[in-house]
Amino acid sequence: MEKVRCLIIGSGPAGYTAAIYASRAGISPVLYEGIQPGGQLTGTTDVENFPGYPQGISGMDMMDDMKRQALRFGTDVRTGIVTEADLSAAPCKITVDGQQVIETDALIIATGASAKYLGLPDEQKYAGMGVSACATCDGFFYRKKNVAVVGGGDTACEDALYLSGLAAQVFLIVRKPFLRASKVMQERVLQTPNIRILFEHNTVGLFGENGIQGAHLVKRRGEPDEEKVDIAIDGFFLAIGHTPESGLFRPWLETDENGYILTRPGTPCTKLPGVFAAGDVADPVYRQAVTAAASGCRAAIEAERYLKEKGK
Repeated sequence: MEKVRCLIIGSGPAGYTAAIYASRAGISPVLYEGIQPGGQLTGTTDVENFPGYPQGISGMDMMDDMKRQALRFGTDVRTGIVTEADLSAAPCKITVDGQQVIETDALIIATGASAKYLGLPDEQKYAGMGVSACATCDGFFYRKKNVAVVGGGDTACEDALYLSGLAAQVFLIVRKPFLRASKVMQERVLQTPNIRILFEHNTVGLFGENGIQGAHLVKRRGEPDEEKVDIAIDGFFLAIGHTPESGLFRPWLETDENGYILTRPGTPCTKLPGVFAAGDVADPVYRQAVTAAASGCRAAIEAERYLKEKGK
């Protein structure tokens, strides 16, 4: 069994930023990169809204920059996947790859969240070429173009409204005959001229050369009046929710109904002393690289304070 002062799980903006701050504070963090080194941003072609990159940067390159910065200050970055966790008593015990057990005095959980997809092969085919799960990240690339948003809840309506200020036309694809969003969000969408709601439509495919040019839909699927419909679009946005990667920690930590780890308001502190949550695993609202990085900073500062108070 290995003993460390600070263990960081996850290698997105939250994890790497926590590592940078923790390393510079001299608490010798160990970081495990997890199943997707670099996190969700590694699947983003261009990041243009992160401060300090005026010309934009690929998600992969930005995460590589963060990793090299963490390494520069002495972070022990390791390849491995956390398979078990025991937070029943301090120090926390974390198992990596089903074999190695690590005891840590301070634990920073930055495991992120994954967007829910429809499961269509075309979603993978056009990844980075028109398919996106983040309207605020990628909407800028579709100025004056036609886009579609899939979903009928508040997130889908918010994304459609955001995109309506950029795109020429926004199709809101809703599989049910009604919106699940709050009344106020429904009214805003219905009152926006360039949003067209397609009720009782299911997406069955995407098409286009060198990027999305349209979507294949089925209206009233399974009904006698089922109808095939094609729409011309340049961008296809998923807004059917995210799944926070918190499953291993739920027996000991409080989460909301969707699994996002609950922290003390305005802090990364969970209900367990010495355990902190940063980034998308604890953020159902913003889910941006810059807010994840900021929460990673807070987590490292709190971890340093905790270790100092405990004389660790």
